[in-house]
Amino acid sequence: MTDTAGRGFGPSALATPANALTVLRLLGTPIFIGFIVTQGATWWTVVVGLALAGTDGLDGWVARRQGATRSGAFLDPLADKAVVLAAMFTLSYEHHLPWLPVILIAAREVGMSAYRSFVGRRGVSIPARSSAKVKTLIQDIAIGTCIIPPLATHHPVQLVAIWAAAAITLVTGAQYLNDGWRGARRPA
Repeated sequence: MTDTAGRGFGPSALATPANALTVLRLLGTPIFIGFIVTQGATWWTVVVGLALAGTDGLDGWVARRQGATRSGAFLDPLADKAVVLAAMFTLSYEHHLPWLPVILIAAREVGMSAYRSFVGRRGVSIPARSSAKVKTLIQDIAIGTCIIPPLATHHPVQLVAIWAAAAITLVTGAQYLNDGWRGARRPA
């Protein structure tokens, strides 16, 4: 553990409580998918999903108090994407969500990760936007409409939720593309 003025962990630390929570979220993803496939829309599936979503907020809170790390900055969005995309693909495979918005969301998520990596190698950092938190929330709501028992049979609600998630996902992707383009044009 590297002490940063009594704060906690330095930027190069790997074994941090925040990273442990993120790894737990990654490891919990197959359990969540297993519940979706074997249990369907049950309160137990909801509990597992909420536990995974809760660790997302908790690991960020812990990281802000103990020191953000480069590994956490990489792992946290990876875990977010793993949970959301695995759940959405599973729900599409199970015929709860249409494929097109899920594929659009997946393409944006993978494409944006590649783009951030590409511009990052050129010295351009694209900081997270508050709209990304809204995007994640709406994606989680879309998943929730399929696993929360009272909503699971309301296909129109699921359609509205997944298309809203796709729309905000694409809008935030365009914002990030613009941020990267503007960052690359700034003089060094």
